[in-house]
Amino acid sequence: MSLQTLLAELERKGEENDAQATERSQKYLNITRDTGQFLAVLLKAMRASSVLEIGTSNGYSTLWLASSLGASGRVTTVEASPDKVLEASDNFARAGLTHKIRQIEGSAANYLRARKARFDVVFLDAERSEYLDFADDVIEALNSGGVLVCDNAISHRPELADFMAYIEGMEIFTTCLVPVGKGEFVAYKEAE
Repeated sequence: MSLQTLLAELERKGEENDAQATERSQKYLNITRDTGQFLAVLLKAMRASSVLEIGTSNGYSTLWLASSLGASGRVTTVEASPDKVLEASDNFARAGLTHKIRQIEGSAANYLRARKARFDVVFLDAERSEYLDFADDVIEALNSGGVLVCDNAISHRPELADFMAYIEGMEIFTTCLVPVGKGEFVAYKEAE
């Protein structure tokens, strides 16, 4: 199965699942296709080799990220739901991209506090209410010259307002809001 065929299958499955699921924790809440395309172009243009994704869900966005990296590139993706970790793992294997993806099961805050690696790109697409709590850890995890991307920046702007204001208030960041998908808040971390 080609990657594009799998992505299309996951898009359909995500839409069907999210229309039927009654609890937020059961929804996939995947990024939109144009957001995936935006991330692919961004990663390729940056020649990014290391990506941290907070919020794996079923792995749809992870596949966009992993497939956009060079041969030695790796995505570390963090997901709290054991069921979603298993489903994503299966999707990574189906795509033939397992070798480019490191899955972490657990809380983003715990991973960020314990992690030693730094990343070219950090993609936030999880519990928006937690972002401000671990903002300093995200900033520390991002390489100089790296980019932070936060999904749902237009669709859920009130929930993200304090987090975005915190990042925008730092002189080390140049930021913009990209009207793709549900809105992408993008912050470039100046080289030190």
